[in-house]
Amino acid sequence: MPNSTRRGFLGLVAMGGVMAVTPAHAMTAAEASTAIRRAVDEVLGIINSGRPPAQMYGAFAGVFQRHADVDAISRSALGPTARQMDPSSFGQFREAMTGYVARKYGRRFQEFLGSRIEVGAARPLKSFWAVDSTAYLNGRSPMRVEWHISDKTGQPRFFNLIIEGVNMLASEREEINAMLARRKGDVGALIADLQQAG
Repeated sequence: MPNSTRRGFLGLVAMGGVMAVTPAHAMTAAEASTAIRRAVDEVLGIINSGRPPAQMYGAFAGVFQRHADVDAISRSALGPTARQMDPSSFGQFREAMTGYVARKYGRRFQEFLGSRIEVGAARPLKSFWAVDSTAYLNGRSPMRVEWHISDKTGQPRFFNLIIEGVNMLASEREEINAMLARRKGDVGALIADLQQAG
């Protein structure tokens, strides 16, 4: 499968990634799998809903906000620069990135009409849970997708995906940092561009 298709699928279904730093052992394996299944069902429901694209983008953003650790994802994507930002500026970046991710991957939704994902068992991995799943896209070989999820926010939230060896966290961090470098470290300019891009 072409790398662009893998990335598009990965983004549509997950829209997130970051490192966990606190144990997720309060959450059971069954709860971890159930949380991922719920997120998957919502995304696939949106893809197959027949809504106009603009409505889908908003719905994808809603899934991201409900099921992902958006704060940690945004901090990871931005890297060390996030630690230098005041709360207001970081909040603007987080909101801009949410919309950017929803539009960027949402524009590829037609590639994934009729797809399905089977969510399997969860296993402990470092300080979080890894949930295995298999994605079946029309006319393509099945893909193994590994979700990383923790409850450090107080709710089960996914924060990374590994799909056929491709780490979404690393990919998005590389892209956001390249965008920031092109803007000579101007986070305000990055935020403005993210609001329009995707």
